[in-house]
Amino acid sequence: MGQAAQIAHAVSEVLPDVTPQWIEERINAAGGESTALFSVRSRDMDTVRARLQSIDGLSMREESRLLSNSRELSIPLDQGLSDYWMEALEKGAGWSLRAVSEQGEEILGSAAPEHIVRITTTLHLPMQAAAQRAVDAESKPAAFVAIGSGGDILAVAQNAAASEQGSIALTGLFPPGSTFKTVTTAGALTSGTVGPDDIVDCPGTAEIDGRIIPNDNNFDLGKVPMHTAFAQSCNTTQGFISQSFAPETMRDTALSLGLGVDFDSPGLTTVTGSVPLTSPGAARVEAAIGQGEVLSSPFGLALMEASLANNGTMALPRLITSVDGPGGFEVGALEADHQPAPLPEHTVESLHSMMKETVTTGSAKTLSDIPDLGGKTGTAETGSGGAHGWFTGIAGDVGFASFVENGDSSAPAIAIAGTWLRDDWRWK
Repeated sequence: MGQAAQIAHAVSEVLPDVTPQWIEERINAAGGESTALFSVRSRDMDTVRARLQSIDGLSMREESRLLSNSRELSIPLDQGLSDYWMEALEKGAGWSLRAVSEQGEEILGSAAPEHIVRITTTLHLPMQAAAQRAVDAESKPAAFVAIGSGGDILAVAQNAAASEQGSIALTGLFPPGSTFKTVTTAGALTSGTVGPDDIVDCPGTAEIDGRIIPNDNNFDLGKVPMHTAFAQSCNTTQGFISQSFAPETMRDTALSLGLGVDFDSPGLTTVTGSVPLTSPGAARVEAAIGQGEVLSSPFGLALMEASLANNGTMALPRLITSVDGPGGFEVGALEADHQPAPLPEHTVESLHSMMKETVTTGSAKTLSDIPDLGGKTGTAETGSGGAHGWFTGIAGDVGFASFVENGDSSAPAIAIAGTWLRDDWRWK
């Protein structure tokens, strides 16, 4: 263990998790063959190089690799950025053409490779760090995504429990629960089914086309304005208003906000979600409250909120802003498989007002200390295990979504959003 202890001590300042026991296990597993122990950033290598060079039998070599600006930053976007970097490297690769004759080899032509200096992204590092701290405080799988109204990806974070399942923040599909009432309500407002001040029924339970739908703990508001039913997250109201919809109403409304759209954005692999056509009946009732066949990713719901912040026009998600190299590289075009019409102005204004009421006096009032915040809570039954918890919202011109798998209620997701919103990134 002497040499392993030497190595661990030499890198402890930059790699505190590397222990003598771990090094010994790696060496023994190699069965006497050479093995790579760890990678160190070049600026960190300057700190430990002399100590490592003094250890017998240890060799070092330099390699190029795409790295984030901070060694503490490890995010679900890493793989997509790495793939994009490799693609850019291949485009800028050098070449040479040689011919061999009896007299020897002759170089007919060549071009030197173009080295990529830097890939610049839209990520807001203080926001990203705050998001990571927020999800790391939750033991259950949790994810958080923030997107600017212009489509810039500002933060994507998930905790270790979530990462065991892959990049669920970007591509994991789950029933969105009551956060989808944003879409259902938008469809009703746009079609003229209901207005924000219209009086609607909110009984504790209701049987609609054979489907019994309850409110949380069967709360009963009686007859209330639509904006109150939304703020208090009344399931029965949503079931009632959805019955007059055309089969495509919820699908097309969701598309207007980017939910269900497939994007081709350089360096970014995402799935937003899916919303089916629905006929009157149980399937439509379930869809109206974000259950049944309706699915969304945390990314998809964050994009929905960013699109609302963009005055109801679908935000186009963007991650890479520039690629710096001697010859210059084109970032690549951003494409979407749908170009939906924006929501009407009156619909957007009403939704903003209802979402703010949700925070000030409704189901997210634990966040009422945060000024000018609008949001929507969501709890989605899964059929097995605990219900998923969601909170989506708009803070300034930023749309975001917080998700806790099997969180049992929206409370853990609200807590994550609250931690992020109260962090000091807002002043940086």
